[in-house]
Amino acid sequence: MSVYGPVVKIHPVVLASICDSYERRNEGASRVIGTLLGTIDKHSVEVTNCFSVPHNESEDEVAVDMEFAKNMYELHKRVSPSEVIIGWYATGFDITEHSVLIHEYYSREAQNPIHLTVDTALQSGKMNIRAYVSAQMGVPGKTVGVMFTPLSVKYVYYDTERIGVDLLQRTRVSPNHSKGLTSDLSQVGGAASRIQDMLATVLAYIEDVLSGKVTADNSVGRFLMDLVNKVPTISAEDFETMLNSNINDLLMVTYLANLTQAQIALNEKLVLL
Repeated sequence: MSVYGPVVKIHPVVLASICDSYERRNEGASRVIGTLLGTIDKHSVEVTNCFSVPHNESEDEVAVDMEFAKNMYELHKRVSPSEVIIGWYATGFDITEHSVLIHEYYSREAQNPIHLTVDTALQSGKMNIRAYVSAQMGVPGKTVGVMFTPLSVKYVYYDTERIGVDLLQRTRVSPNHSKGLTSDLSQVGGAASRIQDMLATVLAYIEDVLSGKVTADNSVGRFLMDLVNKVPTISAEDFETMLNSNINDLLMVTYLANLTQAQIALNEKLVLL
């Protein structure tokens, strides 16, 4: 639970990258660390990307490849200039003494960086994800310590990331925990089915309010009014024509992509002859 600071919003690609780096860690390594990239506003910190940083640690010391971290960040800036260093992550459940030393480095790279811990070992039976911000404590002029204060963590995703999240959800009920990607038309059909279910829920709520079974909520009414006002005024014939045109465009792009893929495969075989 947050007691201080902004809300930390984490995207699925960040968690997937952290888990992947943990699975690919060097033999004998107990944990992996890395840099968090994203954006900052007044009320939240949004983590949109990350990369692992090589390091070695023992009971007495820790060594982090700072040069590698700087080079990787420079490469990321060329692709996504809007993403800045906002903190660092570490796999594991607890904050160690070495975490304080690593956090000091990131304090020079970012103002008030966050520290994210991901329990990839599932010590509590699930993957606990926690975010912290540091604050100095102690007597002025004397020995000063560092205290890590927890922050609220929220999981968000872009529309394009929703496809991967839905696919991962379906693997939970699959017998072999694997699931293939569906076709574009299947995704459109699934989205249409979900919209129908949501509309049915809204209609049931409205009917219950009109019949007196449910007390009217002004906030829900305002949301419904905004939803209705956003729907464009268009006839059923025009909508069907527009939908068919978009589907035809989608099929054409799919056909051209498959044709290009076939030509590339044929060219590779001809080269090897």
